[in-house]
Amino acid sequence: MQIKSKVWLSKNNKLVFGIGKAMILKSIQKAGSINKAARELNMSYRHAWSYIKSAEKRLGKPLVICTKGGVNGGSTTLTPYAKNLLKKFFNLESRVKLFADKVYKETF
Repeated sequence: MQIKSKVWLSKNNKLVFGIGKAMILKSIQKAGSINKAARELNMSYRHAWSYIKSAEKRLGKPLVICTKGGVNGGSTTLTPYAKNLLKKFFNLESRVKLFADKVYKETF
């Protein structure tokens, strides 16, 4: 047996930010584009965009900066707030998993 844990942030009992949104932002950070990030995660651009907009609305802060097309196409970067949120979220997730593993080993 093993323990599984899942971390997400909620506000007024509504999901604000979890692993799905974190993976989208992480992929955008790596790819520099929502479209490329969505393809990497096997989801549509529209789905990825709606995840981002939903999180921005609930957080009350922008997460991405989009630059429109041109010769090389558009690009998307994370806001400083989003970079910090991502760092804190993955740190929290890691610490929660370590704690859950520790308590599990003590209990079983």
